[in-house]
Amino acid sequence: MESVRVTVRFEADGVCVVVCSGEFDLDTAAALVDACEKEAGAARLLVVDVAQVAFADSAFLNVLLRLRSTRPMVLAGPLPSQFRRVLEITGALDLFEVQGDSGQDG
Repeated sequence: MESVRVTVRFEADGVCVVVCSGEFDLDTAAALVDACEKEAGAARLLVVDVAQVAFADSAFLNVLLRLRSTRPMVLAGPLPSQFRRVLEITGALDLFEVQGDSGQDG
């Protein structure tokens, strides 16, 4: 299993970019929750960069849906093909604004 890494950086105007990499499942999705609650709590806009996510299951999607309900949020891509498939199968893709994604599997 590829280890999980979540890094946070602040940009201008209250934008917080959270970069996720690795494999996110029930055991590891809490790393994203922790980073967003502890480091990105005051963000006006949360940008979650998922381009380096090697695997993501419904636990990761659940975290993203909960984050989306607390503040404006954008996913930065390109979306990994496996995660795109999770979003498509669940009908959640249309719930997110995705930047940097051509809509193709990648």
